[in-house]
Amino acid sequence: MPEMHFQVRKQALAETRTVTQEAAPLADGQVRVRVDRCAYTANNITYAAFGDAMQYWAFYPTGDEAWGNIPVWGFADVVQSLHPGVAVGERLYGYWPSASHAVLTPTRLRATGFVDGSAHRAGLAAVYNQLLRCNVDPLYTRDSEDLQALLRPLFTTSWLIDDFLADEAFFGAARVLLSSASSKTANATAALLQARGGVEVVGLTSAANRAYCERLGVYLRVLAYEDLEALAPDAPAVYVDFAGNGALRRRVHTHLAALAYSCSVGGTHVDQLAGARDLPGPKPVLFFAPAQVKRRLADWGTEGFAQRLASAWQTHLARVTAGPEPWLRVVAHPAPADLAVLHTRVLSGRDDPACGHVAVWSRGAA
Repeated sequence: MPEMHFQVRKQALAETRTVTQEAAPLADGQVRVRVDRCAYTANNITYAAFGDAMQYWAFYPTGDEAWGNIPVWGFADVVQSLHPGVAVGERLYGYWPSASHAVLTPTRLRATGFVDGSAHRAGLAAVYNQLLRCNVDPLYTRDSEDLQALLRPLFTTSWLIDDFLADEAFFGAARVLLSSASSKTANATAALLQARGGVEVVGLTSAANRAYCERLGVYLRVLAYEDLEALAPDAPAVYVDFAGNGALRRRVHTHLAALAYSCSVGGTHVDQLAGARDLPGPKPVLFFAPAQVKRRLADWGTEGFAQRLASAWQTHLARVTAGPEPWLRVVAHPAPADLAVLHTRVLSGRDDPACGHVAVWSRGAA
């Protein structure tokens, strides 16, 4: 059985290739899945930008240190199983390679899903190793698969950021400033913060995306990047950086004299990731969602965590699909044929924020 793998050169993210290889036979206890529908967004560019620092390349190693496989979120079907607890035909939601197939080693099986216990993933962030069975997943509906692929992992990050900031009483600030405000993670964070109340949510975006951000109705104020200095400098504020733009981060830290907290969540501006050293104000930190997951699982338990997330997700799904002008429209791309062009488009950072790109691997696949 031939498998296709879409790969990116780690030190030159604009360079891509598709590798075709014969599938290796399964060992006892393993399963093979056929990847189906997966999102391809700025979130995936962040995985590539932080591929070494955050070990994202390690989840699906290519066997060639120069080339990496960017993980993607979406759906896959079990097509071969040598594990008694996983049946052929099961549909799973999870964190897949940019490839037509993947091999998993299921461990810690539950009615809701299982963990990929492949040896090379043992030391990696546990949240990315969870595979969920769609037939019992409280967040799953068949007709919303594309929106789940596009928004669910990003929304989960947004939900955790909102929860973390509230838990920290917003570090004493009454204003939260979000960069890359048109991104799906930023605008979901803004929606959650707005619903929570108590803070002024300000979005920073390109001039071209300002109107889009304003029509979402979740930012009290939207500024183009060049207008940052219009903000009052002496109001305590929290900065959540979804752009990874070092020059912008320096401007924020320099202008906002009362900045209380600064964190980086994404890296969509991959050519401008430097600039975190020797800044005025608080030292920028990297927000790592799995750490907040671990914290809340300890507080709420698995069931409580899932219930809270499911309730918030349903509210968000209704929000983004409501009205005559939804927050995004789904654009499907056959994979791997269109992935190189799609990757270039998303990597540029100049894509239409209302587009949600889904790579469809299974069309015509065995």
